Amino acid sequence: MAYYFKKNYETTKNKTMETLNEKSIKVLNDLIEINNDRIEGYERAIKETEDHELETIFTSNAAVSRQFRSELISQVIQNGGTPTEGTTLSGKVYRGWMDIKSTVTGNDNHAILSSCEYGEDAALDVYEEALQSDDLTTKAREIVLQQQSGIEKAHNHIRALRDSAKVNK
Repeated sequence: MAYYFKKNYETTKNKTMETLNEKSIKVLNDLIEINNDRIEGYERAIKETEDHELETIFTSNAAVSRQFRSELISQVIQNGGTPTEGTTLSGKVYRGWMDIKSTVTGNDNHAILSSCEYGEDAALDVYEEALQSDDLTTKAREIVLQQQSGIEKAHNHIRALRDSAKVNK
């Protein structure tokens, strides 16, 4: 009888862990997509600006997003999942909007930085949602929290540059 309860407990525990891993994989894949959006957004911004300092910042932010994506992919694989390769629908809409905006405003640094800040706002929202859920493993939560901090720093830097560009207009 004790064997039955122990085996039943272990089966339930394994199912619970599988469910957490599946939920964690979905959240991590959402974060991979938002990092893919960040990479594409910054690559677009690099093409739009003629300011070499901004190109350097955008290149660095894209590189950080690639690193974040790599960390998230590792977590998805460790949890038994398949990493996504796509971007978010909202990211596609945002990049289309950025194309239209850059056509109308030209290669205006304030407009480009405003678009980048909008993208960072979206990334922060997705990270906050992920952290508020109970769907991350402990290790994944640590990584996501660390990445969120990096995105907040990038956001604040972009916002300060945007504000400065507005003053210098």
